[in-house]
Amino acid sequence: MQLRTYMPKSLFGRMLAIIMVPMLLVQLVTVFIFYERHWDSVTRHMGGALGGEIALLVARAGAQPTLEDMEALNDYAASYFGFAVQFRPDEILTTSDKEPLNYAEETLFIELDNRLRFPWAADLRSDNDWISVDVQLANGVMRLYIGRKRLFSSTSWSFLGWTIGSSVLLFCIALIFMQGQVRPIRRLAEAARQLGLGRTEVDYQLEGAKEVRLAGRAFQAMQHRITRHLNERTTMLAGVSHDLRTPLTRMKLQTAMLPDGAEIRALSEDIDEMQHMVEAYLSFARGEAGESAIEIDFSLLLRQAVSRFEAEEPDRLVLILPTEPLPCCVMRPMAIRRAIDNLLSNALRYAQSAEIRVRAQENELVILIDDDGPGIPEHLRSEAIRPFKRLEESRNQETGGTGLGLSIANDIILSHGGELKLGEAPKGGLRVWIKLPV
Repeated sequence: MQLRTYMPKSLFGRMLAIIMVPMLLVQLVTVFIFYERHWDSVTRHMGGALGGEIALLVARAGAQPTLEDMEALNDYAASYFGFAVQFRPDEILTTSDKEPLNYAEETLFIELDNRLRFPWAADLRSDNDWISVDVQLANGVMRLYIGRKRLFSSTSWSFLGWTIGSSVLLFCIALIFMQGQVRPIRRLAEAARQLGLGRTEVDYQLEGAKEVRLAGRAFQAMQHRITRHLNERTTMLAGVSHDLRTPLTRMKLQTAMLPDGAEIRALSEDIDEMQHMVEAYLSFARGEAGESAIEIDFSLLLRQAVSRFEAEEPDRLVLILPTEPLPCCVMRPMAIRRAIDNLLSNALRYAQSAEIRVRAQENELVILIDDDGPGIPEHLRSEAIRPFKRLEESRNQETGGTGLGLSIANDIILSHGGELKLGEAPKGGLRVWIKLPV
């Protein structure tokens, strides 16, 4: 199983993992070493020292101390060890709690067993500030009151508090730092997305780390090259098409003045074909004109496009819209309308009926245009989208067209960041599959 399966998908998540995983490992190793070495060593020394001090006081008391001896021992214990000693004559020790609950208690019990030759009992849990140890002497019970800090170290909780606190603090600092580093990358990605949607005037400012700025400069250079290329191509096509109109008009006038004949009629057909092609070139150039992208109602645009065809050829075109409203789209309305018109014209030119359906899918609009015509063979579908490619070899413009209808539609769809594909419709005709981002 590969590691990337468990890795976060976003750059922010991966940067966070790169920082946090080593930090957590260091913290775990530190805590393990603390509990394995420091906690063990400190607790063992504290338990041993406390057991030795208790054994010393019991030895000084002797087997049968008097009340005067115990008062002197109490003063001694308070002065040197901070203990309080209490003697209860003729009392018999009845309890012997020797079940440790933690390592500190276990250490003290072992020390007392090894150092004391009298029966003893300890109460380590009744009071939050003191622990007591009872020792059975020959003439009574000697009780020692000892502060809990002499046995239980508070450094473990302090250490854990500092460990957790520092981890949280470092995590917050890392979050702030990484958000600042990821934000320029997100803005660069958004600018690239806007450029892919055909919005060439993308307002992007260089920011972020050195590597992000290098990528931003490369993006700006690419944006300028693409814009210049589109403008030059549009200007060239429009200029060439406009310049060709004058000689074509002159040739058409000259042929009209010549006597009628088969050669003249063929020449006139050629001139008409060239004129149609020039008009198609101008239409192709206008598809890249500087129309501004605005927010449009795509359902309304489709209804308007379909209504024009229904007025001319009723009952041949069906529009199927989803029950839920479509999301608003930011597009160039005239260009999109031209693309839809070209596709519907192609469908109705070669088929008896057609239908257009649209649905919203995640952040995309999917448009399907199906007809019942002859369709296009699979090996020719990629050729059909190429500019000036006519699959119908006759010179008749009514049947063959200029070879720019699908190409203009594809060019407009691509300029909006979408995708156009050709396939087979359920009725055997051609299916045009369009995907547009929203």
